[in-house]
Parts: sequence; structure tokens; C-alpha cells
Amino acid sequence: MMSDKEQLRMGIIGSNGRMGNVLISAIKQAGHLHMGGVDKDDDLDALASNCDILIDFSAPAALEDNLDIAMNHALPIIIGTTGLEERHHFLIDSAAQDIPIMQTGNTSMGVTMLAYLVEEAAAKLGDAWDIEIVEMHHRHKVDAPSGTAKLLGEAAAKGRGIKLSEHKDSGRDGITGTRKIGDIGFAALRGGSVAGDHDVIFAGDEELMTLSHRAENRMIFARGAVQAAYWLSRQKPGRYNMRDVLGL
Repeated sequence: MMSDKEQLRMGIIGSNGRMGNVLISAIKQAGHLHMGGVDKDDDLDALASNCDILIDFSAPAALEDNLDIAMNHALPIIIGTTGLEERHHFLIDSAAQDIPIMQTGNTSMGVTMLAYLVEEAAAKLGDAWDIEIVEMHHRHKVDAPSGTAKLLGEAAAKGRGIKLSEHKDSGRDGITGTRKIGDIGFAALRGGSVAGDHDVIFAGDEELMTLSHRAENRMIFARGAVQAAYWLSRQKPGRYNMRDVLGL
């Protein structure tokens, strides 16, 4: 186990993406070592051989290979890639038997706390309050709803003791009929250079409560990822999330 003053050697998967440059800055600001980054068709195996941990913000299609290399080198890995499907989560669960893995739709500490509050509110208010999740991101984002919106939806569903997959309502258009009791609605907005805005609306009879988070800069995600990486480097094999970092 590493001492509190020891540096981590960190490698970035998806270094040319929107998180790449800010991750490099966050790693250096935290006093750790940036060992390099890889993108599609680059040699991740070579990078991994010089790292203590990998941070993955690449693409779902690369996940299986990334996990294989992390396991081959016995490295913890942070997975911040969004747009994952059920089979990806199966691969993560399998790999987590051998290495520490953190998979999250958002590495912001503020969003992590927001998800905790959403779960608590959903549990206490019950399905008499309708839940709508509204998110907005920059025009270049390719998946919707965002990973963060899904994370918040899962938190709301957990608070209610239901499965999100059975109560998710998104992409409304045309004559949709009345809202079903207990559904969790999603709306995705795209435009400009928005780093990430999320509102979770609890709508009751004659009153409305909104829990919100605004990302002013991507550095908040990078700092959270680096903090999570240091925490994960000290854990046993298993699957973790950002709440574990905050002890929630």
C-alpha cells in the first residue's frame, strides 16, 4: 500500500478527447505523474507497463480491450466513458474480480453528492411526486441522456425501490398520453459549449422542488477523477463508484 506522500503514475486512455488536456493539468496539480496517453490504435500495453493506474475516458467500443490490458498488468482503472450498455457492465463486473475498478457516469464530487440527495428525496417523497431529469450539454456530445442523467435516474429509482429500466420515460413526442405514476422522465438538451447542467425536478401537487448542479468547467471532472484514482489505488479488487470515495 502506498504512503500518503507517494506519487501515482497515471496513464490516460482517450487523451485526445475533451477530458484529455484537463486531466493532464489535474494530475500535475495534484502532484502525481502523467505517464502519457493513448487513443485509437495506440499502444496501451506499452503505456500500462509504466503506470500505477489508468483513467479511461475513451469509447464503449474500446472498453473490452482496455479492461484486458488493465488486468494483464494488474492495474486499477477508472472508467468515465459514457454510453455503456448492459454487456459492458457485465465485462466490468467480471474484471472487478481481479482488479479494482471504478465506473461512473460523472467524476464530479458535487454530482456525487447530488445523486445522494436525489436518492434520499425520492425515498422520502414517494411516487406522489413526479420526477423529471433535465440535462444540457455541448453540441458535440453524441449520447443521450448523459451518463450523469442516467446516474441521477438510477439514484431516484434506488430511493423508490424500483428498476429504472422499467420506469424510464424519455424522448416524448406527439400524443404520448398522460404521465404514468412512478415514471422517471428524461429530457436532453444540446447546444453551445455547455460542460454539463443537470436538474432533478420533484413535482408535487401545488409545489415543486429542484435539485441542481452546474459544471462551469471540465476541470471539476478531472480533479474528481484524479482524487478517485488515488483512492482506488489503495483498494482491493472490486467494483466501486464515486460515493465510495466520499464515504456515502
